[in-house]
Amino acid sequence: MAARTQYYLNKQDAKWKGVCAGIADYTGIEVLWVRIGMVLLTLAGGFPWTLIAYALIAWMAPRKPIGLYETPDDAKFWQGVRTNPTRSAAEVRSKLRDIDRRLGDMETHFTSRNTALANEIDALR
Repeated sequence: MAARTQYYLNKQDAKWKGVCAGIADYTGIEVLWVRIGMVLLTLAGGFPWTLIAYALIAWMAPRKPIGLYETPDDAKFWQGVRTNPTRSAAEVRSKLRDIDRRLGDMETHFTSRNTALANEIDALR
């Protein structure tokens, strides 16, 4: 199984080699803004180095496996995990705490003595 927290070249949304599309997929930023940032960085004085870095990434990074994410929500979840794993763990912990509280409320409701219901059942006997 492919690691969902790894950087991949995104050849499906690629214009040239898929580096900018992969960065956009990895970070969750719109691919247009990544491409504009790349061009601005190149024009702002990083001319040879940004192109060298682009070529190295295109050569070294693996291609994104087909079917890495089942749904767009799955992709958004893993982008959140990559950007801030601590927050993601806290969100999962919070959801589990909420589910546990709701389960406890249901258990209390069904296991507690409901005197009004008991009186109605006794009246029917």
